[in-house]
Amino acid sequence: MSSTIVLSMMFVGLLVLLLSGMPLAFVLSSLAILFTITLWGVDALVLTVLQTFDAMTSDILLAIPLYVLMASVLQRSGIIESLYRAMELWFRRLPGGLAVGTIAICTVMAAMTGIVGAAVAAMGILALPSMLQRGYDQRLALGTICAGGTLGILIPPSIITIVYAATAQISVGKMFAAGIVPGLVLAGLYIAYIVLRAIAQPDKAPRNTEDDINLREMFVSLKSLILPTLIVLSVLGSIYAGIATPTEAAAVGVVGALISAAFQHELNFGNLKAAALDTLRVTTMIMWITIGAKIFVSIFTGTGGADSLLQFIQDLEVNRWLILLAMMLVLVFLGLFLDEIGIILLCVPVFLPVINALDFDPLWFGVLFLITAQMAYITPPFGYTLFYIKGVLPDGIGMETVYRAIVPFLILQLIALTLFILFPDIVTWLPEQIAQPSHS
Repeated sequence: MSSTIVLSMMFVGLLVLLLSGMPLAFVLSSLAILFTITLWGVDALVLTVLQTFDAMTSDILLAIPLYVLMASVLQRSGIIESLYRAMELWFRRLPGGLAVGTIAICTVMAAMTGIVGAAVAAMGILALPSMLQRGYDQRLALGTICAGGTLGILIPPSIITIVYAATAQISVGKMFAAGIVPGLVLAGLYIAYIVLRAIAQPDKAPRNTEDDINLREMFVSLKSLILPTLIVLSVLGSIYAGIATPTEAAAVGVVGALISAAFQHELNFGNLKAAALDTLRVTTMIMWITIGAKIFVSIFTGTGGADSLLQFIQDLEVNRWLILLAMMLVLVFLGLFLDEIGIILLCVPVFLPVINALDFDPLWFGVLFLITAQMAYITPPFGYTLFYIKGVLPDGIGMETVYRAIVPFLILQLIALTLFILFPDIVTWLPEQIAQPSHS
């Protein structure tokens, strides 16, 4: 049986089983086992054991449960509520101040937790009622929360970044560094849009001109920034200073989260149990998908799929930028049906040899990959943030309003993606600076 026929059957089977509603992890592993036995016999199943063992003993993937635990503890610690109160006080007189403050908090949450669902759910509960009560346009408020929440994909410490780095076999620290500037640029684009929209259409984001600003209360509220700042510095600072690996830094972050919860008087058995169960659920999902994808990709590679694809692209004689564009379109399309971790584990082993052959930087491509994941997160009808926000929508606001709300922010993400493609130094500058040895 030719490799072309085998590969065609694998991807048709993948599509059919996914459309049937079967979980991705079991789709990948069942197809891989079926084709392994069919092509090479039962004895070849040792490949699945080896791939499973490789995933289970990965030092890089060990960081995932630690970062998830850190995020879960912080989510229950009361820090987010304190942060929102501070931002509400400091930004309320700006054009679109509450929405700007929401983006600022989402940026801080991204740097603390890297969990999209946590940011969207928290801001949906805290910021959405506040903005609607102040007369903010429903679509502006909803779009701000959905888009701001996705910053956790790009700004470290991001779980998705760790999965990409592990799959692409590049430094997690460099990938973290590569996401910082693009993440801040994207947050800046969101804020600029909100401010300009509020200036052009003041009725969409009314300013708060009634309440007197209590300066003492404003400055006291800044103490809520102390713990998040210390957590971010302890996690990212220990990595970039060379003191700790990303996995060790994750453990530092967990300790920082526990201390923060203790300071907020939220360190109790109930919260710890809930955080542990969240960690177990998320980590189990990621590991099952990782194992299934590794087995599936090993079969794909073993049948010559990667070599055939690389040869096919090299024979096309098409401009390399068109090939990159085609890859980006494939990623956005897959994002409509698959979660971003599944896309990474399926596509990166296939795309990366092509990226290297076309002389593109895998680090730079990784950031482009993460931005397409952000776009997929808010693209109707299956974007994950749309489902997160659905759970906290007030009565009278339907999903059609949410779909219309994210369109301007989707355009901003596309602008950012284009910007980083045209000017790759925006992505690669910080990792290069960190990698340079210091001169005494």
